[in-house]
Amino acid sequence: MPVTIAQLRATTTVDLVTAAAALGLGRTKAYDLARHGRFPCPILRIGEVYRIPTPGLLELLGVAPEQPQHSTALTRHS
Repeated sequence: MPVTIAQLRATTTVDLVTAAAALGLGRTKAYDLARHGRFPCPILRIGEVYRIPTPGLLELLGVAPEQPQHSTALTRHS
């Protein structure tokens, strides 16, 4: 099933299979690359679990980070 940019932006990390799908890689290839330290974006490994931070994945995909809807200026009171 295809992964959308909106789905990726909705979370801070994704599993390895989701990241692989976004990159057009199969599950086996993704795990092989991850095991050998060759996955094309940063990976967090927690025990036997691989998590991929979405900012690095989005950058690899050439997608700019989503801009906040409203920016709030911080003011300093003396």
